[in-house]
Amino acid sequence: MGDRWSVEVDRGVCIGSGMCVNHAPDGFRLDSARQSHPVDPEADANERVLAAAEGCPVEAITLALADTGEVVFPPED
Repeated sequence: MGDRWSVEVDRGVCIGSGMCVNHAPDGFRLDSARQSHPVDPEADANERVLAAAEGCPVEAITLALADTGEVVFPPED
């Protein structure tokens, strides 16, 4: 079985660019206020969701291993 990620979007930081939806249309949606939401707050680890997090211009998306909480993205400075 592969890794599962906890997917969170900080809506206080999200600027509604839609980049997450462009990278992972099955993983994110924008609400009527153009705020991003994960389609499923726990998802299989995959390149599209990682690309969405990496492509967010304000790093509003956090990915963590669902079983341990270890942060996958953004990397620690």
